[in-house]
Amino acid sequence: MKTKEKEATKGYKEIVTNKKARFDYELLEFLEVGIVLSGSEVKSLREKKANLTDAFAQVKNGELILQNFHITPYKNGGYANHPEVRPRKLLAHKKEIIKLEKQIKEKGLAIVGVKIYFNEKQFVKVQIATGKPKKLYDKRDSLQKKEAKIEIDRAMKQRNRS
Repeated sequence: MKTKEKEATKGYKEIVTNKKARFDYELLEFLEVGIVLSGSEVKSLREKKANLTDAFAQVKNGELILQNFHITPYKNGGYANHPEVRPRKLLAHKKEIIKLEKQIKEKGLAIVGVKIYFNEKQFVKVQIATGKPKKLYDKRDSLQKKEAKIEIDRAMKQRNRS
């Protein structure tokens, strides 16, 4: 498993990121996996018509399944268009799936979709991460840190102008 996020996603064209995942979870380990899609889904992704906000992965029957991943139907798809939200199979090695399953059961972690992107070979890849759900006070703390950083940046900008 990749532990550094930037190593896993160099040389890519980003489609969608899940900013809410960083707010709701403390992300621990990142993993790049493939995803099984139909042709119209890939065409919609090329137009960046997707939403990863509520997406999470589950292990069912030894397979990784991505739930609640919303891909808007392709406008020129016709009768063969795909449903917007459906379970989508993620492609990972058996050892990685077993490791993720153990982490979920033993440590109470969740598997969250973080990014969808095209890699250098133009395959659609999903970056998933194991995450520990944040408590309400942790969320408040991260909001306070974010607001403090914004105020510091504003003050620095004002100081540089003077």
